[in-house]
Amino acid sequence: MPRELLLQVTPEIAANELLLKDYLSKQIKVSLQEIQHISILKRSIDARQKAIKINLKVIIYLKGEPFQETKIELPNYKDVSSSQEVIVVGAGPAGLFAALQLIELGLKPIVIERGKDVRGRRRDLKAINVDHLVNEDSNYCFGEGGAGTYSDGKLYTRSKKRGDVTRILELLVAFGASEDILVEAHPHIGTNKLPKIIEDIRNKIIEFGGQVLFHTRVTDILVKNNEVEGIVTQNGDKILSNKLILATGHSARDIFELLDKKKIFIETKPFALGVRAEHSQELIDSIQYSCDYRGEHLPPAPYSIVKQVNGRGMYSFCMCPGGVIAPCATSPGEVVTNGWSPSKRDQATANSGIVIELKLEDFKPFAKFGALAGMEFQKSIEQKAWHLAGQTQKVPAQRMIDFTQNKVSADIPKTSYVPGTTSVEMGQVFPGFLSQILREGFKEFGKSMRGYLTNEAILHAPESRTSSPVRIPRDSITYEHLQIKGLYPCGEGAGYAGGIISAAIDGEKCALMIAETLK
Repeated sequence: MPRELLLQVTPEIAANELLLKDYLSKQIKVSLQEIQHISILKRSIDARQKAIKINLKVIIYLKGEPFQETKIELPNYKDVSSSQEVIVVGAGPAGLFAALQLIELGLKPIVIERGKDVRGRRRDLKAINVDHLVNEDSNYCFGEGGAGTYSDGKLYTRSKKRGDVTRILELLVAFGASEDILVEAHPHIGTNKLPKIIEDIRNKIIEFGGQVLFHTRVTDILVKNNEVEGIVTQNGDKILSNKLILATGHSARDIFELLDKKKIFIETKPFALGVRAEHSQELIDSIQYSCDYRGEHLPPAPYSIVKQVNGRGMYSFCMCPGGVIAPCATSPGEVVTNGWSPSKRDQATANSGIVIELKLEDFKPFAKFGALAGMEFQKSIEQKAWHLAGQTQKVPAQRMIDFTQNKVSADIPKTSYVPGTTSVEMGQVFPGFLSQILREGFKEFGKSMRGYLTNEAILHAPESRTSSPVRIPRDSITYEHLQIKGLYPCGEGAGYAGGIISAAIDGEKCALMIAETLK
């Protein structure tokens, strides 16, 4: 019978199939020749001690024991071109996985995407990086694949209670992702590999009868007697269906404004806001691995820190080892930062959002905006950063120790942020209470990670799109909006997800709920 083992080995053994086989043969006291196959089920790093270990969960098959290589395949989709139509607004992970699930359930998705296809987005990313031009419909947040496509492709989630994480990972593998994402404790696809996967998902939706419409922005939602009838696009075209999945992402401010204007119930939601900190990857490696040189068998080190400062949570967010910082504004007149890593995580710098949890009371100065108060608070900081940085996509920046000492940095070294930086005292970007928490928090971070608090680390502001500033309330069982029948708020933009995996799970669940009502 195959044996399942939990073990700790050196990075060298974990990286070499022959060394691992030799190690296991000694552990279970069999000859090398008797081992037919080793399957690695889970892999993680234990860097708590100076001697770093790799945790492995493996299954060992000896000769004569039944073993067969399994290939992960897509579900048996059937043609839905003549089936009942469901509108899916947004082609991010929530929208795309909702569309795939609808096809699997025999329904026809019509995916509406305001931006360009995944390849076409690249020209607009270059425009914002090089020419400081923001296309409101095509940028790092909007376009096929959503915000995650060109901002890293992290797949780690704490949302295991929300649904079947393994199913989403296996679907991604079936569409071309490495099988390593099924094994790693913190799986990651990488910005360089995700576009092809997204393109293949779209092609599969079309192949089986679904529709995907690009350059199509929703300007109105048709509602009669509190029931959805369809949508209107920017060209005045109507697309009709009494089932609508709204998966527009956390930055679709025009949709939030539309819902508010139509008196479709939404509510203010707290989110987190702060800066994006960049260190050299070599420094983070030396801190996390307690070594002068990382070596070839360990990946670039990530980090995760959480502190309570003045009664607020301050924590690292979307940490990108071997990555770069990107400009993620969605409208002219604002500056927004985010980070991403290629699949190899081989850039010289590491960056992470360092953010503070906000409370509803923080939005009181914007109370006149009602449910949009948090969004207007967020917008005000992004616009202030734009003005401070010379009304360009240059980002306000400051050396970390200078920030803790309220000193304007005499100079800012070149960072991975391509549009460039402007030396600014960060206290001008944020309200006083946020600046004070950040200053005290970085000192606390330095106590937890010796060497983290350094003037060689550069802060970029703001990191403001951590999650949606609005929640679109829905029934916890049916997933239908509390007020509008046939409207299914979905994913990050509706306040029900926080990343690729949880958004994809939420998209699938909305599709399942729709199929349930149509039975």
